[in-house]
Amino acid sequence: MTASVAALTSSVLAGSLGPDPSTLSVTSAFWLHHTTRLPGAEVTYRNYYVLLRVGEVFGACSFEAGELDPSYCADASGVSLDALIADGPLPVKIAALDAYLASVEPHHSASGAEEIVLPAGTPDIRARARDAAVAGLLDVRPGWKVALIGVVNPLVDAITERGGICLPCDFNLRETASGLLVSRDMTEVIDAADAVVATGMTLSNGSFDLLLNRCRQQAKPLAIYAQTGSAVVRAFLGSGVTALSAEPFPFSQFSARPTTLYRYPSRTDT
Repeated sequence: MTASVAALTSSVLAGSLGPDPSTLSVTSAFWLHHTTRLPGAEVTYRNYYVLLRVGEVFGACSFEAGELDPSYCADASGVSLDALIADGPLPVKIAALDAYLASVEPHHSASGAEEIVLPAGTPDIRARARDAAVAGLLDVRPGWKVALIGVVNPLVDAITERGGICLPCDFNLRETASGLLVSRDMTEVIDAADAVVATGMTLSNGSFDLLLNRCRQQAKPLAIYAQTGSAVVRAFLGSGVTALSAEPFPFSQFSARPTTLYRYPSRTDT
């Protein structure tokens, strides 16, 4: 069992999960600021990402405004992964850890990964297709309460359409587009839920281990949808994470053409 992000990090730095990370270097580092407002919505989503390329893969981490200055990327190319994993700011540590684990086993060649091609179309069409794929990871039974950690409005709708009762939680929203009140207390909605769906951004805000342990203790299904740290989350499949929707860079919101995400269906804890 992978116990925590810290334990996973220690294993990577020790070379226990693949090559010594000091032998792998970043070939490209960049920072993105991206905003989205879907048709009819009143909320503009503001997203910030740091991305680190290692060979054929990208490590990714989304973060809150002000956590990382774009100038950080100026000197990151050429730096070995062990240095970034050990000493970088938290978003950089997660992106570097993600890059390492994805380079060891890319999603496109991973055993157990189900390739889902999102259709070409408008941002709304593509977002709904993506979030329907995420919602399909959990067997949501009619009347089940589903905690949603990290609110995405099409995902709220996808849970509701499957007969679930969505319990949304987010630091940046007060209400969903459908009028549901949004909690700021993650433990409150987890404790009230029958199942949990959460964003990979729990890695970048430091709450992933709390989320993981709470679901472990209560034996609740936990599905993660991740652009942030998708290969990091994959390491916890069967160790508290039940299922994963992994969306490596380039992300769906950056294209109108078909793109791919990878689903790892339900896996029981070991």
